[in-house]
Amino acid sequence: MAVLTQEGALFSQGYDIEISGTIPVNAGVSSSSALVVAWLRFLIQAQEASWEVTDAQIGAWAYQAEVVFFNQPGGLMDQYTIAQGGMIYIDTLKGETTALTPKMGTLILAESGIAKQTLTVLQNARNYAQNAIEEVTQQQADFDIQQATEADYQLYLSHISPIYQPYWYAAIFNHSITQKAKVALLESDPDLELLGELMNAHQTILQQCIQNTPESMITQMEAAKKAGAFGAKIIGSGGGGCMVALTDDRSKNSVIQAFQEAGAQAAYEVKLC
Repeated sequence: MAVLTQEGALFSQGYDIEISGTIPVNAGVSSSSALVVAWLRFLIQAQEASWEVTDAQIGAWAYQAEVVFFNQPGGLMDQYTIAQGGMIYIDTLKGETTALTPKMGTLILAESGIAKQTLTVLQNARNYAQNAIEEVTQQQADFDIQQATEADYQLYLSHISPIYQPYWYAAIFNHSITQKAKVALLESDPDLELLGELMNAHQTILQQCIQNTPESMITQMEAAKKAGAFGAKIIGSGGGGCMVALTDDRSKNSVIQAFQEAGAQAAYEVKLC
């Protein structure tokens, strides 16, 4: 409400509202961001001014309300994606989005039953990566992480303090993985095996560099891959929460069963919309 009031919204009455849902809470599936986006849509309709508001604007306001207003760690991915729907690529510097193909095989969501550790994990990952990049720019003023290549990892490694080196690796190679995934997902019929490999590469970074994946979740994802999943990774900030596996109609039931037999609290198919 504070964000909308700053934009000129006028409210003349209050409401008694009850909110319920079945989204797993504190599990990395963006339930808080989903609620913020839904609440913003309600407030926009409830206020007195007549507004024509785009989904992109709602995503931007949701990010301001959830992250900027409270000075919390975290990016704008959740808010932008939920507000705009479907699968999108986000240019985080410009706040611009590109629609990607919705044909991404079958996605299986698995609930580990372990509460995620959002603030600590996000703060360490962001701060340590930023510190690594700053150490590089002190030596190479024109370095731009947005233009970085995999070769830059080794090129600048000696400029970085040992404590930040794993996060430097994560920053460089996660950027590379994202760009490769974007190219694949701009295709009308993306290569699911390639996307699975990229998911697995990202998960390896999360395990070995960011160290935000409990052993029990690693066991569950390995079981899913053995059952036929092309790839699997944790979602959200990590430390617990949920995982997602990429599969197809032929192996989705086997993957669901494998997750559950390996200890997942629940596993089920989800659809992009």
